[in-house]
Amino acid sequence: MVVRFREEPLATLAANVLAVFSFEGQAASSGTVAHLPATVRTLLEEMRNSGELTGKAYDCTWIPKPPGLATSRLLVAGAGKQDQFDTHLLRNVAGAATRAVRARGLHGLCWVLPETQQDCSGEIQAVVEGAILADYDADRYKTDRERDRRIDTLELAAIAGPPTESEKAAAERGRIIAEATNFTRDLVNEPSNRMTPAILAARAQEMARHYGLDCEVLGPEQIRELKMGAFLAVAQGSDEPPRLIVLKYLPPQAPASPLIGLVGKGITFDTGGISIKPATDMHEMKTDMAGGATMLGVMQAIAQLKPNVRVMALVPATENMPSGKAYKPGDVITSMSGKTVEILNTDAEGRLVLADALTYAQQLGCNVLIDAATLTGAVMIALGTITTGVFGRNKEWVARVLASARATGERMWELPVDDEYRELYKSSIADLANTGGRYAGAITGAMFVGEFAGETPWVHLDIAGTRWSNEEKPYRAKGPTGHPVRTLVHLLTTLPTGSSSFAME
Repeated sequence: MVVRFREEPLATLAANVLAVFSFEGQAASSGTVAHLPATVRTLLEEMRNSGELTGKAYDCTWIPKPPGLATSRLLVAGAGKQDQFDTHLLRNVAGAATRAVRARGLHGLCWVLPETQQDCSGEIQAVVEGAILADYDADRYKTDRERDRRIDTLELAAIAGPPTESEKAAAERGRIIAEATNFTRDLVNEPSNRMTPAILAARAQEMARHYGLDCEVLGPEQIRELKMGAFLAVAQGSDEPPRLIVLKYLPPQAPASPLIGLVGKGITFDTGGISIKPATDMHEMKTDMAGGATMLGVMQAIAQLKPNVRVMALVPATENMPSGKAYKPGDVITSMSGKTVEILNTDAEGRLVLADALTYAQQLGCNVLIDAATLTGAVMIALGTITTGVFGRNKEWVARVLASARATGERMWELPVDDEYRELYKSSIADLANTGGRYAGAITGAMFVGEFAGETPWVHLDIAGTRWSNEEKPYRAKGPTGHPVRTLVHLLTTLPTGSSSFAME
């Protein structure tokens, strides 16, 4: 999608679709509708009186050949109640307008910006993100896919005057972040026969070459040499060889600390192994690599935004399959850290691959660790499919992640990490058991992963519920969500610089 600014007066601005928004209860006179000529506002007032124009959130009303405007079509998007309006809702309203335009087979829209002397950077970024995120569908393999229903151009009508450099940068930032999120969505959406560990590694290498990142891919022999016994145990049941993907963004002028390690679970298909899952909905387990895809999307974004912070991303990629070679309940394995683990359930495999990846990240010098994983069904019992569970012992870093989630509108909630829960995943024959049973499953799963972070500041994001939506929204297609790419990009691009004590906070 091409994003550009327009600076003509609204009355003479020729566009295929001109989009404005207004609020419930004052749908003909509020929001950016207020900037329209009096002739068209009079028409909108008549429509409001007749109930055709409501201003309710995401309601889209079309006015062909509006009086007093040069545009072919006017689209009025409802923004809901004014006292609840913010940039997060604006992002979704712009998305709803974009999908309304797509539904009519049109290929562009011109969004009217507020007529204000204040900087509109936040609003501009939200609109661009909303439009690009809405212009996505998970229908890649449909032979009757309507490929022509894409938005080619998003124009931003800057009626208050020429855009400032800050506003231009906001538009570009919104484009970069939304496209990186859609890259993550593409990876998650791929079926497992088209997204094996080797293919995921190749996609990471291709992205790294394009955006100037350093990328190293370790194969089975290198993984074995590193003594990643937990990772290899999960991988041994599959005919698809595992890959450990390591991406590096190390700007030379960045402070030595922090070196942030982003670790993403990369199970490209999860059958549950010998502890096999029920057949119902197992097809969704192609998404079990969403944590790894998240970190690849984050790296694509920061490679372009260029924050002054050092970052590595590690994605342990494998399938979890049942076979004569597969690891079994009752086995005891030795992780890269030296800790031994009794396997009680082979479907608790994500925490095993994360364990070795976290150990290796620290060996590479990472002194802050953030992992994302579709780790537990239990987090969905607690938080549903709306909110990501956040875990961590280091409250400063947990607070940073939660603050970034609030800033980007991605919902997250902190769940406890308390020593009392450790009793649940103790083993009588090894250092740890790989599951703590039914109760507090999201907590014990997270804490198991945290055992391998040691004293290093660490935050765990359980995205099992939020990585996918089975419900189409007015502003978003059904399918992969790209959550939490925007949160982590915000975190990395807003960290204070110059502190040498980050890792100890």
